[in-house]
Amino acid sequence: MKNVCLFIPVVLLAGGLVFLMAACKPKAAETTATTESAVVDTAWKQLFNGTDLTGWKHVGDGFMTVEDGVIRTHGGMGLLYWTGGKVGNCQLHIEWRMEKENSNSGVFIKVPIEPLEAWMPVYYGYEVQVDNHPETSGEDDYHYTGGLYSFTYPKVKAGLPGPDNWNAFDITIDGPHVTVLVNGQLTTDYMEGDSVPARKFDFEPFHGPRPDSGWFGLQNHGEHDVVFYRKVAIRPIVK
Repeated sequence: MKNVCLFIPVVLLAGGLVFLMAACKPKAAETTATTESAVVDTAWKQLFNGTDLTGWKHVGDGFMTVEDGVIRTHGGMGLLYWTGGKVGNCQLHIEWRMEKENSNSGVFIKVPIEPLEAWMPVYYGYEVQVDNHPETSGEDDYHYTGGLYSFTYPKVKAGLPGPDNWNAFDITIDGPHVTVLVNGQLTTDYMEGDSVPARKFDFEPFHGPRPDSGWFGLQNHGEHDVVFYRKVAIRPIVK
């Protein structure tokens, strides 16, 4: 414990003089344990080692490879999911790039059970969409980059086109609350129970609440939709 001295003015009634008297009181010291805890709580954990797909598993059609330190999608539709268990009350940082001017993919979150095939996550999880031109497949802005696919449309269209631009998703899962930033700009702010549009297509997810935590993964959408992922990191929310 440290002592902090406060100088308090005191009046001597007999002599009419004023002087300062030092009064000391203890102050709790800042411990290294507190500092270290904060560092641990806010540290990013890299889930992709840049070399191979250790810690990941692919289900569905197509496959993923690691080429020149980045994950590359092949064919589809499939899902490469992290096998470390459900995630929640966390932030995900994911960097991606399209092979062409536009390609289709997505990051799935809040998948309720471990995926055995590729369609269950579509119907029962949330997909943070990667697609800057949904109109080419007859879809609207509820299917645009940075939105929760068919649930929300992005507040701003912040996704950069391929093939030269890398993009960053920062996804925060805070219980029933999900936010998405694309290249630092807020595109989605969604709370369970918010109003959502009616389903338009049979390949869209079913409505209904998602769990506070769930499995997550990266989608390979199809033969002509190649997307690269180079960083996938997670850290807990510190409150």
